[in-house]
Amino acid sequence: MSTKHEKILQFIESLPLGHKISVRQIAREMKVSEGTAYRAIKEAENRGFVSTIERVGTVRIEKKHKANIEKLTFAEVVNIVDGRVLGGRNGLYKTLNKFVIGAMKLEDMMKYVDPGNLLIVGNRVQAHKLTLKQGAAILITGGFDTSNEVKELADELELPVISTSYDTFTVASLINRAIYDRLIKKEIMMVDDIILGQKEVMFLTDSQTVSDYHSLVEKTKHSRFPVVDQQMKLVGIVTSKDILDKDKNLSIDKVMTKNPISVTAKTSIASAAHMMVWEGIELLPVIDTYRKLIGVISRQDVLKALQYIQKQPQIGETIDDIIMKPFEEHKAEDGTIIFKGEVTPQMTNQLGSLSTGPLISLVTESAHRILRQYKKGDLVPENLMIYFVKPVQIESELEIRPKIIEVSRKFGKVDVEIYHKNQLVSKALISSQVIER
Repeated sequence: MSTKHEKILQFIESLPLGHKISVRQIAREMKVSEGTAYRAIKEAENRGFVSTIERVGTVRIEKKHKANIEKLTFAEVVNIVDGRVLGGRNGLYKTLNKFVIGAMKLEDMMKYVDPGNLLIVGNRVQAHKLTLKQGAAILITGGFDTSNEVKELADELELPVISTSYDTFTVASLINRAIYDRLIKKEIMMVDDIILGQKEVMFLTDSQTVSDYHSLVEKTKHSRFPVVDQQMKLVGIVTSKDILDKDKNLSIDKVMTKNPISVTAKTSIASAAHMMVWEGIELLPVIDTYRKLIGVISRQDVLKALQYIQKQPQIGETIDDIIMKPFEEHKAEDGTIIFKGEVTPQMTNQLGSLSTGPLISLVTESAHRILRQYKKGDLVPENLMIYFVKPVQIESELEIRPKIIEVSRKFGKVDVEIYHKNQLVSKALISSQVIER
């Protein structure tokens, strides 16, 4: 039986795209307290099918899938540019395909405007009209307004017209940065990406018997299953070891492993893989915020996902990529690999010395690059011991000398020394888990 919270979520999800939602309205329609309504709306926002926009309110939007996570909705653009909506509020849930800067003659500008675009333009009412007629939204810079005719057309076509006090350059930079951040996020696969295609989750209830377990094994050819109670809440997990030599009439709750390790849909694949290797488990149940079972992932699922990530092109640079960019790989006279580079201004603290975070990134990245020559797979730092011998100033030339101490099937240990003008400035010992592909 569904709880009040679940019924509210189902109701919100059934609302048409673009529908405005309020706590008071949900409380009234669902006959619940405003506190209960508020919690459900927040959960809906976390699940991605509503969005709260400053000075507009909460709006039902289309849930984003991984394929278009790099794209923005017009609702998000309003928040990014600190804008106000002049018209076309019902189209805020729509997705922005690309933005066009209108800094040219009108007839030339329209050649670049396609449906789903966002035209960034100043106080040019004629451009506003033509843009809407071509199926694109408008972002007016400089804090300007537009005509009532344009606002009415925007409402009719459900295409947002947004005004912001920022200039065109700032607006373009803000939107570009937001898209870039999403490109990096696109590379980070979540458990949600694995369970998205699962049609049916095989499980047992705690009231079923060992005999039912054998029947499910026969049907699925699997040997591990999550165990749930009558409310579908995860209570245990059962494997072939648990039922070995057990009476067939014995109930599952008597043989299962209670309080199993589980993950949520928003857990990253890297974290799930780390958990499986560290705990030595083959199956992870996936639960929601109420511990209800929504899927399962196996070690094979995780390895396939990691292989998929490895095949994807690098779309955006992370902080670690930026820090390692000035450092080039060289081969020393004795054949060992070293990295040489300069301390850039971005790596320093307010005193002009190499900051702690970038130093740790240099140690970790150089160690992992060496380990990857021996082990193919993903590396997850397990322990790091670092010594700051001398401060390193901005624009100092550094030489990083990583040396492998030990490599096994699951672990790698590396000693890292960092030198400036042949003087030791930092020393570290790092051990990392190896997640084989």
